[in-house]
Amino acid sequence: MNVDDIVRARIETARRKIQHDRQQRTELNAARKAGLAHRHAQKLRNLNQRTHDHNTSDNVVTGGDDHGPHAPRH
Repeated sequence: MNVDDIVRARIETARRKIQHDRQQRTELNAARKAGLAHRHAQKLRNLNQRTHDHNTSDNVVTGGDDHGPHAPRH
């Protein structure tokens, strides 16, 4: 084996590593995007639920609640 063969083998090894690293970054980026999309969707569901719960609780008539801000003091 001469020097040219050794250099050629090292170059080929480096190219395979570069391709592997590129593929790994692509896969990790896709997983990250999917995770962020899932997180964002969950955040919107939570926000929607809180808004819905808040709107629902504002319309509830409790009747006879003497503990409100305008309740007479005894």
